[in-house]
Amino acid sequence: MARKEDSENPGRLKQIALTYKMTRRADRMIGWILAGVGLVTLGVLLAIGFLLGHPVYAGILGAVLALLAMAIVFGRRAERAAFGQMEGQPGAAAAVLENIGRGWTVTPAVAMNRNQDVVHRAVGRAGIVLVGEGNPNRLRTLLSSEKKRMARVVSDVPVHDFIVGDDEGQVPLKKLRTTLLKLSRVLQGGQVTQVNDRLRAMGDLMSNMPIPKGPMPKGMRMPRGQGGR
Repeated sequence: MARKEDSENPGRLKQIALTYKMTRRADRMIGWILAGVGLVTLGVLLAIGFLLGHPVYAGILGAVLALLAMAIVFGRRAERAAFGQMEGQPGAAAAVLENIGRGWTVTPAVAMNRNQDVVHRAVGRAGIVLVGEGNPNRLRTLLSSEKKRMARVVSDVPVHDFIVGDDEGQVPLKKLRTTLLKLSRVLQGGQVTQVNDRLRAMGDLMSNMPIPKGPMPKGMRMPRGQGGR
C-alpha cells in the first residue's frame, strides 16, 4: 500500500509543478499572489488567536486555511490561463466538453465543413446540446442541418445550441462548461441512454474521419467529399 502511494505522489507533484509553470507563462504574478493569499489568511487567523488567547490553535487552523485558500486561487487562475491558451484554436470547445464531468456523453465534430467550422454534440440529462465553433453565419446553417438530421430519431428530446465566441449571443469558451451545467435537467438516466443509442444508430458524418481529440492542427483541411451540408 505504501509503495502505491509513493509511486502516485511524485506524479501528482510533477503535475502540480507543470500546471504552475504553464500558469506562470500566462500569469507572471501568480507566485506573488499565492504568497500574499497564504500570508494574509495565516496572519488574520493568528491575530484572532492572540485576541482569544489561543495563538497555537489559531496558527494551526490558519496554516490549513491558508493552504486551502492558495489551492482555490491557484486552481481558478490555472483554469483561466488554460482557457486563454486554448481560445481561438479549432477544437478548443471539444476539449472543454470532454472535461464537463460525469453524466454527459460527448461526441466531437459531428458536423464540419471545409472552412473548419465544426459542431460538437453533448448528451446529458438536459437533453442534447450542440456546440459550434467557427464563423457564426456558416455555423447557423450547420447547426440547423444537424438539428433536422437528429429530428428524424430524437424529435421528442430538447435540443440546445450554442456558438462559442465573445460576441453578443455567443458563449465565451471559459463559460461553456458552466452554461451547460446550468441547463435544466429534464431526462432520467435511462432516457439519456436511449437518446445516445438512437444517435449512435443514426451515425455521424465525421465518424469515419481521424479527428484528434482536443484542439486540432491549424493546417488541417477537410477532404473533398466531406464538406458541410
